[in-house]
Amino acid sequence: MHVSGSRTAARLRPLHALALLLLAAALALTGCSGANSSSDSGDGDKAAAGGKAASREKGAADGASDSGKSSARKPPRLTGVHIIRTASLSVRVKDVPDALDRARTATEDAGGYVGNETTDRDGDGRERTRVTLRVPQESYEEVIGQLAGTGRLLSRNVTAKDVTDQVVDVDSRVASQRASVARVRELMDRATKLSDVVTLEGELSSRESELEALLAQQASLKDRTTMATITLSLSQAPVKAADGDDGTGFTDALSGGWNAFVTFLKWIGIVLAAVLPFAALVALSALVWLRVVRPRLSRRPAPRPVHTALGPLPAHPRSEPDEPKEQDEHDEQD
Repeated sequence: MHVSGSRTAARLRPLHALALLLLAAALALTGCSGANSSSDSGDGDKAAAGGKAASREKGAADGASDSGKSSARKPPRLTGVHIIRTASLSVRVKDVPDALDRARTATEDAGGYVGNETTDRDGDGRERTRVTLRVPQESYEEVIGQLAGTGRLLSRNVTAKDVTDQVVDVDSRVASQRASVARVRELMDRATKLSDVVTLEGELSSRESELEALLAQQASLKDRTTMATITLSLSQAPVKAADGDDGTGFTDALSGGWNAFVTFLKWIGIVLAAVLPFAALVALSALVWLRVVRPRLSRRPAPRPVHTALGPLPAHPRSEPDEPKEQDEHDEQD
């Protein structure tokens, strides 16, 4: 039994050795293929990573170039800054209604609206209009350019006021006031005494009034910082005379002469009105002299002759009355 077992073991040894060799060869082949595949996968990952990095660098370069172009086209938009923008334009146009329609269209296309509008005529009969336009801040400069291009620009005044501090302060006060109102309401819910409820109601009403005032101020600031205000004044240009025509004719000459005649009569009336009080005074004085003073002077008695040692002095010829003088002449003739 021992001999047969040893023989059987001797026969199995070459088979074991062969199996071990085959197993070793298989393991070697598996290791080589795994190494090759790992190296290939590593190279592929590196290539993919390199491709992704290149694409990222290219995208970053393209983004930088695009951002550079966009920044060159538009100025950077300020964030967190609140500005109130106002402008005043005076433009002379040929047709005021047409220019006004164009201004309305430009404003409405920009997302704005037309406010107050006033239309009248000047002393020469030319039409003029004053209108207030509200446009978004983003379209402010564009709308101003369109309005200035409707005719001849006479004047332009643009202002910008930074109210960032005021907006931040109002927002903070609104938040604080809202919290204060909420606390008072909580106290009212917990109050059990009638006196406490009455006191808290008065305090709540006062704080809610302050909150409403702050909210109104906040809304006004938001409206003025969101929408810009443009005041546009349109005036009609004077009509030029035709070439070769000096602008004068028979009708113009007649009108000018009539105006001069009316002006002359007007000045005569003014002079007569100024002289009339003095003329009335002179006429009244002359009437008093003729009716009252002169008759009394003619009725005065003749002066008595002065007696001297030689006899009475002859009377002055001028002081003698007319009738005695005529009597003496008749006596001498007789």
